[in-house]
Amino acid sequence: MADISGDHPALAGIPLVLGGNVFGWTIDRDGSFAVLDAFYEAGGRMIDTAEGYSNWVPGNKGGESEALIGEWLESRGVRADMRIGTKTGQGGPPGALKPEAVAAALEGSLERLRTDYVDLYYAHRDDRTTPLEEVVSAYDEAFRSGKARELGASNYTTERLGEVTDLAASMKACGFTVMQPLYNLVDRQDYEGALQELCVQREIAVLPYYGLASGFLTGKYRKAEDWADSSRAFSLDQAVANGGWDVLKVLREVSDELGVACTHVALAWLNSQPGIAAPLASATTPAQVADLAAAACLELAPEHVQRLNAAK
Repeated sequence: MADISGDHPALAGIPLVLGGNVFGWTIDRDGSFAVLDAFYEAGGRMIDTAEGYSNWVPGNKGGESEALIGEWLESRGVRADMRIGTKTGQGGPPGALKPEAVAAALEGSLERLRTDYVDLYYAHRDDRTTPLEEVVSAYDEAFRSGKARELGASNYTTERLGEVTDLAASMKACGFTVMQPLYNLVDRQDYEGALQELCVQREIAVLPYYGLASGFLTGKYRKAEDWADSSRAFSLDQAVANGGWDVLKVLREVSDELGVACTHVALAWLNSQPGIAAPLASATTPAQVADLAAAACLELAPEHVQRLNAAK
């Protein structure tokens, strides 16, 4: 079983991973530090980032999120308390997962994070041009060097995840024991079914991203015009295309019955699903962090889980 399971001490009490994609994007250094402080104070102990965050922002080159997290870890003296996951291979460019590329990328991440190890190192996207034997060797070396304490795959198909984990076993190498797919109440197609079955069967811990569907599942939106000028408009449009308004209706009904926010129910539903160790969610204010922390403590009754399961 992956070391990053829901009952791991780093997640005890708060089965939640703080998404670091907003650091250096929608919030600056001071805002990022305020969110990170609030997360730590709430008992949060795991942060997700990537070498590419936030290279989509004009003027950024990537690594901004890691650099802010590294500065925060050092200034607060909390590195030993935290579990940090990062990634290389954003976008899946050819050759990104070759051994020399992975080794160089990991060194860059460690420098920006101001640490000599990461707790979890992902292949951000599948690199279909690099032989899987080389990918396995690259990540096995990261693990054996002590620079990565656990290995994960993000956005892999069921077939490719099965292939790469089978190959690692045959090579007697350290394989991927964590999976990070897109998964939430309105985006279910990538995880539910074959991938979920594979992860449960092989005890691969699942840490899904976009747990709140870019804010759609907070319930704050009533019509598409509400996000017309948002930087997340594309993702919110996708939520609607996946039947989002119908899902949101059921989500609001359950939330009203329980007297809690939609955010709480959406994340609690994720934590109820087979294979899920903890969802990822981002926050841009300390108040949002407090809301996420409360959500992580909610357990839904089977009846509510079943109703939400059917809302798709």
